Order: sequence, then C-alpha cells, then structure tokens
Amino acid sequence: MRSAKTRHRSREADGLQIHYREAGVPSSTAVLLLHGFPTSSYSFREVMPTLGEHAYVIAPDLPGFGFSDAPTDYTFERLSYVIEALVADLGIERYVLYVTDFGTPVGYFLAMRHPERVLALVVQNGNTHEDGLNEAWDAPRRFWADPSEENRAALPEWLNFPGTRDQYLGGLRQELRELQPPESWHLDWGRLSRPGNIDLQFQLFYDYRNHVARFADIAAYHQEHQPPCLLLWGRHDPFFDIAEVLAYHRDMAALDAHIYDGGHMLLETHAAEVADLLVTFVNDVRVPALR
Repeated sequence: MRSAKTRHRSREADGLQIHYREAGVPSSTAVLLLHGFPTSSYSFREVMPTLGEHAYVIAPDLPGFGFSDAPTDYTFERLSYVIEALVADLGIERYVLYVTDFGTPVGYFLAMRHPERVLALVVQNGNTHEDGLNEAWDAPRRFWADPSEENRAALPEWLNFPGTRDQYLGGLRQELRELQPPESWHLDWGRLSRPGNIDLQFQLFYDYRNHVARFADIAAYHQEHQPPCLLLWGRHDPFFDIAEVLAYHRDMAALDAHIYDGGHMLLETHAAEVADLLVTFVNDVRVPALR
C-alpha cells in the first residue's frame, strides 16, 4: 500500500499556538484525530501515512500536550473551542471524528455542538458510559465528590514518569509489553513535565468529572443522530473496561466493533490493523470536503 508524507505544522487557534500533523490532500474527506493522555499527535504517526492516501488527515496536539500551548482556563470544553477554531481556520466543514481517552470529551463537545459536521465517529478506548468506569475510578469519584486533602492523598500516583509509562504498559502481559516502543512514554513525559504543566494536567483530570456527568446527554446524542460508528478497543485497558463496547451497542443501531489483544495505547501495537480499517471506513462515508 502506498503512503502519504506527514507534514508537521503550527498555527494560531483561539489565541494559542497549536502544533498539528497533516497528511493527504485538503480536497479529500477530512479526518480529525484527537489523542488522549499523556501523549500527543505522535500517537497517530503510524496510521497517518496510510490514511493520508485516502483522506485529508489532521492530528493536532491538544492544548497543553506535545508542542501546543496551554490555556490558563484548562477544561475539556475550552480545549474543544481551540480545536474548533483550528479546524475552521483549515477550512474544514465536515469530518470523520476519531477520539480516544482524553480526546473523547473534547471530541464530543465538537460533535454535540455541531452534529451536522460529523460524517462518522471512530472511538478507540474512549469512555462515554458508566459501564466502562471500573473500580480504578473509585478513588477519583470520591475526590470529585469531595476534593479534600484526604481524598486527594488517596488518589493513585500517575502524574509522574512511572505513571506515564503505565499508560502504555498497564494490564499487558510480557510479550505485549515488549511490543511497546519506550521512546513514546519518554517523549510524553518530557513534554508533560514542562514547568507548570503538571498542575494543569491535574486541573484537566478534575474536569473529567464534568464529562462523566454528561454521559446521559452523550447517549441521547448517539440515539438521535446515529453517526456511522467504528469502535476499536484494546481489551487489556486497565482504565476503561471492555464493558464499554457493549454499552455502545445499546446506543447505536449499527456499530462496527473490533477488539484487539492490546492495551490502552492500542496504536502502539496495532497501527497497521487500525489503519486498514480506517481506510475502509472512511471510504464508505466519503464525501468531498467543503472548503
């Protein structure tokens, strides 16, 4: 299969300098890729060359991640307005939306404000139902309900180098761990540990409670608009339970779901398989991008 060259660019969006990766021809169907914590657009490096032969692919570093600036008012809703401004500045009016992890609340703000812009939805290890929040979320729920020093002290340590590494390796048996390139979490931690950024990341974690509070609204969006949906899941994800897959089936009249022998960072081990699925999926919903 041929591959497209990935371009690395930066532009101002909503007052912030945003770094993004771009592949493909702007006149093609647009695909917007939104990464999760703790990574950046780097997580899409293996799928973009293949997908770029069939679509116009945009993968921004979310504000505060990678090489993008961070706002002082650090919430998922604020991040969504920055990405919306970037997409508008690029002249994209409709797109296939790919979300994962912390990119999920950002993407659903975009989709629910303007459902007419979303040609189709790809969800990869991104939670929008109570089903997917297992016991690992018990301590965060207690903190969200009562952000006391005692409840904060009971939170697991994750905003450090070992916690960053565990986003990749958590839940995996040894042979799957050996497939994970260690430069990924080293790059993530190098960017996350910029002065002041850890405090911002904790703000974003605290704001995740508002994403959870919107689950009923998200289910209503699914049921009303029924966007074509491709669901991709690493079954060893220790953060988002595999029960989430069946929860999407409740909402969607038609759903193409694929479960892999992988973890939370599925693209680190299954990029080739996912890229092939994305090409087929995007070709099925293809329309000329309006510019």
